Amino acid sequence: MTHDPTFWILARASGLTAYLLVTASMVAGLVLKSRPLGKALRPAAVTDVHRTLALGALGMAGVHGLALLLDSTVAIGPLALVVPGLVPYRPVWTGLGVVSAELLAVLILSFSLRKRIGTRAWRRLHWASYGVFAAATVHGLAAGSDSGASWATSVYAASLGAVICATVFRCLYRPGRARGRSAERAAHAVSSTT
Repeated sequence: MTHDPTFWILARASGLTAYLLVTASMVAGLVLKSRPLGKALRPAAVTDVHRTLALGALGMAGVHGLALLLDSTVAIGPLALVVPGLVPYRPVWTGLGVVSAELLAVLILSFSLRKRIGTRAWRRLHWASYGVFAAATVHGLAAGSDSGASWATSVYAASLGAVICATVFRCLYRPGRARGRSAERAAHAVSSTT
């Protein structure tokens, strides 16, 4: 009996797509906060893109899990999609994928709860997005069947580079505070010369 690779290919493609969407959502969130293009990007539009990318990532993670359930390459039961470590194939690394998807679901749910939990708690919770990205990266590299291929290594390297660059930029460039201080200094300089 021959093995039909359809679900295996779907699992690989949807997993990689989910990872790329998580990466794009991370970068969009960092762009939203640092505003490197000033007023050229409307915060509401970037927020919508950020949220849509995260929802897309969660949807693709769901397709990834469903395709793995339907594939016969690795025997996975439904419970393994929600309990980390139950997959017999590389249980630690596949478990990180489960944790990443579950944490992503919590972050997406937090968008609706922002007013109830408060902006400060919501922002603190959003630091977990780095955990989602890190767990998804390690999951893909350690459990992905294509992770040894040069194209896959390039995808992971580019994703890591994009998130690291966006994070460094976010840490170094604080538009509101920098502009506020510059405007304050300029106003003070003008008032002291007159």
